[in-house]
Amino acid sequence: MKPKLYLVILSFTLLLSSCNEEPAVKVSGDLKTWHKVTLEVPGPFLEEQGDPNPFLQYRLEVTFTNGSDTYHVPGYFAADGKAAETSASSGQLWKVHFSPNQPGTWEYTISFRKGKDIALSTDPDAGAPLPADGITGAFTVLSTDKQGDDFRGKGRLQYSGEHYLFHAGTGDLFLKGGADSPENFLGYRDFDGTWYGGTNKQRTGEDTPNAGLHAYGPHVDDWKEGDPEWQDGKGKGIIGALNYLASKGMNSVYFLTLNILGDGEDVWPYTDRNERYRFDCSKLDQWEIVFAHMEQLGIMMHVVLQETENEQVLDGGYLDVQRKLYLRELVARFAHHNAITWNLGEEHGPVEWMDYAQSVEDTKRMADYLREIDPYDHFIVLHTHPNPENRAAYLPEYLGHASIEGPSIQTGNPRDAHRSTLKWLEASAAAGQPWVVCIDEIGPHWKGALPDADDPLHDTIRKEVLWGNLMAGGGGVEWYFGYRFPHGDLNCEVWRSRDALWEQTRIALDFFREHLPLVDMKSSDALVSGEGYCLARPGEFYAVYYPNGNISPLDLRDATGDFEIRWYDPMAGGPLQRGSVELAGAGGMLDPGLPPALKSSKDWACLVTKKR
Repeated sequence: MKPKLYLVILSFTLLLSSCNEEPAVKVSGDLKTWHKVTLEVPGPFLEEQGDPNPFLQYRLEVTFTNGSDTYHVPGYFAADGKAAETSASSGQLWKVHFSPNQPGTWEYTISFRKGKDIALSTDPDAGAPLPADGITGAFTVLSTDKQGDDFRGKGRLQYSGEHYLFHAGTGDLFLKGGADSPENFLGYRDFDGTWYGGTNKQRTGEDTPNAGLHAYGPHVDDWKEGDPEWQDGKGKGIIGALNYLASKGMNSVYFLTLNILGDGEDVWPYTDRNERYRFDCSKLDQWEIVFAHMEQLGIMMHVVLQETENEQVLDGGYLDVQRKLYLRELVARFAHHNAITWNLGEEHGPVEWMDYAQSVEDTKRMADYLREIDPYDHFIVLHTHPNPENRAAYLPEYLGHASIEGPSIQTGNPRDAHRSTLKWLEASAAAGQPWVVCIDEIGPHWKGALPDADDPLHDTIRKEVLWGNLMAGGGGVEWYFGYRFPHGDLNCEVWRSRDALWEQTRIALDFFREHLPLVDMKSSDALVSGEGYCLARPGEFYAVYYPNGNISPLDLRDATGDFEIRWYDPMAGGPLQRGSVELAGAGGMLDPGLPPALKSSKDWACLVTKKR
């Protein structure tokens, strides 16, 4: 009898020991700086629509530490851990994505708690602990091996207190050029749980609704073997579209993550259009596949969190449960990417044709909360209405507010771009926090940036918007497509419709990145005696843009020495060229001579550099 009793006791002891074991935490990913490292944490079996709510009544957060660097990173319910492929809505896996900023040993500590609305609580001891709570571990990170455009080789894009963004890994300055349209980029038929939820009626001043969703069929051929896809070939259109844009040298895409009651009515992160507390695990996993590909291509995610028609959809505009939960889920799932702009809202704030809007104070609270929960301090901006008077009325309310680092300017008149960029650069500097000022939508709203077939040269927007913003010291441009022309803001299926415009944008970015010491330069238009824009490092370096070929002298009365003169063609790009004058002395009004091929209305950029 004793041997049998011993075996029963031993079996019970082993079973008890097994039940008390810590859950197995899996670390995966490229263990390198600026790459995604994922911790997979098991928890109780839950369902998206189940009770308790896995998104609100559970909180996973992991603290990562390496020397003096500490990151508190939120996690999320991941269903079965492979929902992009399985479309699973239930499971027991949670994930945390971490982007380490330096090599070495990173230690981690898991906090995993359950309780009423605990996802939004900042109290570390709130609720009750789950089995994984308190687990610690470590992993070793090597330096990145990526080069070229891949953001994993450059590091996090950061606001540094200046009017440009910089990559934390390389220190490289970032100027953007890219697509503002289609704003419903994520209204894509291959994503789970995605459909058109509107009325099929065109609103005044807006594009025709895209009831059929995006397919990006013309870009399927731009998908390459080895590129990501999901569920046996889905995703090739959207991945191919990004490949094309990157091949043109573009590095930014603007897109909404919530357009319920807005223009598109086809993008939301929830399990249903009428849901506000539960998220679609498989859809968001599929979004992540696209975002990861953007990062590898060197395309910044310009995440627009809401639009003017739905500023009050979440909590009536306040910062409360729905809005906090929405922001937290996006941060938990996507903030590990190295290049993100969080845009607080498209066409944001009060305007005469809307009866409601999020208030300035509520917008500031939203920005502050986003800053608090984003462990990586990504760039935060606010999109404007097109009217200069409207901007002048409310944008000053945000000057100097630490959590808002720039305006995302919409201008109804392209000719206003240079002046608006200068205005807000100067106003923000005077307020003690220089803004990064970008032009992210141009009007008129029905026109925008036309297809090449309708505007082959793009003269006006190239001169007034693209070069106008950059020559003022701006951060770059994204192109909006008007709704009265093919491939508009809601129904664009092929970015190749603006092939020449992307090329002109790349040419401009090449000039500013390769030839100018931008950090030390400031707008100095007054030095141009005629028509033109000037950026200068006084006494040493002058860049002058002549938009219409009317070459005029440059005021160098305060400079000394001899200056070399070179020219750059904004239409053709290429190397700097010599004109009719190669060397001239300062101390007066310097005549740069003529460019290589002066033509009527032909724009040229001129570099005037002190000879060493």
